[in-house]
Amino acid sequence: MPGMMVRTLAASSILWMVFAACLAFKVEMVPEDRVVAQIGSSVSLTCSTRGCESPAFSWRTLTDSPLNGRVRSEGISSTLTMDPVSFENEHSYLCTATCRSEKVEKAEKRIEVHIYSFPKDPEIHFSGLLEVGKQVTVMCSVPDIYPSERLEIDLLKGQQLLKNQDFPDPMEKKSLETKSVEVTFTPTREDIGKALVCRAQLHDEEINAELRQRETTEQLQVYISPKNTIISVNPSTRLQEGGSVTMTCSSKGLPAPRIFWSKQLDSGNLQPLSGNATLTLIAMRTEDSGIYVCEAVNAVGKERTQVELIVQEKLFAVEISPGPQITAQIGDPVVLTCGVKGCESPLSFSWRTQTDSPLSGKVQMEGNMSTLTLSPVSFESEHVYLCTVTCGRKKLEKEMKVDLYSFPRDPEIKMGGVLVNGELVTVSCDVSNVYPLNRLQVELLKGGRIMARKNFLEDRENQSLETGSLETTFIPTAEDTGNVLVCRAKLHIGDMELEPKQRQSTQTLYVNTAPRNTTISVSPSPTLKEGRSVNMTCSSDGLPAPRIRWSRRLGNGHLQLLSENTTLALLSAKVEDSGMYVCEASNQAGISREEVKLIVQVASNDIQLIASPSENVKEGDTVTISCTCGNAPHTWIILKKKEKTGDMVLKAVEGAYTIHKAQLEDAGVYECESKNAVGLQLRRIKLDVTGRENNKDYFSPGLLVLYCVSSVIITAIGMIIYLARKANMKGSYSLVEAQKSKV
Repeated sequence: MPGMMVRTLAASSILWMVFAACLAFKVEMVPEDRVVAQIGSSVSLTCSTRGCESPAFSWRTLTDSPLNGRVRSEGISSTLTMDPVSFENEHSYLCTATCRSEKVEKAEKRIEVHIYSFPKDPEIHFSGLLEVGKQVTVMCSVPDIYPSERLEIDLLKGQQLLKNQDFPDPMEKKSLETKSVEVTFTPTREDIGKALVCRAQLHDEEINAELRQRETTEQLQVYISPKNTIISVNPSTRLQEGGSVTMTCSSKGLPAPRIFWSKQLDSGNLQPLSGNATLTLIAMRTEDSGIYVCEAVNAVGKERTQVELIVQEKLFAVEISPGPQITAQIGDPVVLTCGVKGCESPLSFSWRTQTDSPLSGKVQMEGNMSTLTLSPVSFESEHVYLCTVTCGRKKLEKEMKVDLYSFPRDPEIKMGGVLVNGELVTVSCDVSNVYPLNRLQVELLKGGRIMARKNFLEDRENQSLETGSLETTFIPTAEDTGNVLVCRAKLHIGDMELEPKQRQSTQTLYVNTAPRNTTISVSPSPTLKEGRSVNMTCSSDGLPAPRIRWSRRLGNGHLQLLSENTTLALLSAKVEDSGMYVCEASNQAGISREEVKLIVQVASNDIQLIASPSENVKEGDTVTISCTCGNAPHTWIILKKKEKTGDMVLKAVEGAYTIHKAQLEDAGVYECESKNAVGLQLRRIKLDVTGRENNKDYFSPGLLVLYCVSSVIITAIGMIIYLARKANMKGSYSLVEAQKSKV
């Protein structure tokens, strides 16, 4: 308990000490310890106390200099106001506060006052107007600056830094100064519109960032003195009395030069006329002749140029129509007109050719106009015609040249023959009744591409109608079908014609292709039974579509025409219809032939199977089994012996099979199979073999062995023949090969 009280008293003592410290006499300054002020501005320093209810204040400088300010104390604060700030205010100021309560207490607060001057933006000055190609000096000045040793100046043109300068030398005495930077450069056209920037910065971190930097920007106005001053005169510098003229003066410069017109007097002085670029003079008189001066002026210079006008005495004028050069087609009418203006005296006309040839035309005069009509124009009309006009005692002459041409028809395209795929062909283009031929050009084009071109420039000029021809060869292909063949003719007929006369003809190409891929299809088959119908169809490719003709080849090799249809039909075929049939496909480009062999067969119905000498023989005899068939072509005959194990094909020669020394085992059923493409027939006979009873030694052991061996061999041969028959019908007999023997 006593310990607790001790701790409580200790804590109370500490809190009282802190509270007492908070209530201790204290001086505070606003701003705290340093202030930077611009000369001419107003600055207030406020000194206040805590811990004293009625303090007394006093202000002084550290060097005991005059305050140069106004002090106002009220309550616990005192304010020193410097308005305006000047060099005399740059000091260390002390504020002393005295508190007279139970005891006298004093407290001081110090503050530094620094001053600067940076009141205006930099000023840019040029030594003169900026002119392209001429040096100029630019100066950037920063006025009323303090302190100058902290100043830095940058001079920039566009993004290019022209000069950077600072002023490190300290000032001898406090004063406002003007600092400058100078740069000399030569303006160019590229400088037009660029920004010239003078940027000044006073390096003092305590100055507000917005106040310690100033800059001035000026757009460069670059001048170009007047150049290339020219005068254009319309219609001419030589004028007729009473006429008018417009003179326009132009000049290049920057800014755009002003134009001043004047006339040079006989004394050499200039008589001002106009301040416009265009000077128009009307109703000109001879005394208006003289030298007219154009002067182009702008801020940096001037330039003069002049033109001389000559005003002539008024004359009458002769006008011709259609013009000084006429191009006419032979056979057309041409009217030449000669008219007069400005003639008040008696008027007369005369026409002639330059070579004094007969006019070959009709002359008419009406008022102040005369016409020469050439109708129709011919080779005799091709001249230079002169129209002479007499007005009082004055004469004027105008000439008109008449050039002739003939180009009446479109070109004619001719082919040397039918267009066949892959075969050389000649094509020509003829242009008839042409004059002059030596100015003709002919082109042949296929599908837009030039095949041939010919100029007739080398031909001498004749006064006659001629035909120009162009000929070339080419090999047509199937792809050319549908392409357009163009013959284009151009006639260049004189300098007055900007474009030549032109005619053309076109022809669409159709290329023939010889028949190919000719094929024959036979339905149902090239081999058929007599009495059946058959259709043979022929097809072929070609352009134009080939024409089909069916023929039969006769024994002498000649062809017998049967049909001109694509399909040849035999409704009831006969044996005599057998033979070679020929399909011929033809068009303008060629012929293609294809053949097919037709076979008409009859069924073999007269088959005969006999055994000779008899169907009953004795053992040891020789017997021949023969199979014959009527005159049926392409018939196969097969002789077989019926066995329990299957049929055994016999090796027959021309339909006959011979058994030498017949044995008992040769007895049995023999079968003949006759077949061809249209049918099959069978015939059978039975062969009986009996033993010989009178000959007891016939079945001797040796003969028995021989008989057994022969049986084995014959059986083996039969099996071989049977297997061959199964494989490829070996041993069969064809009546086709035996037609001569009639077996």
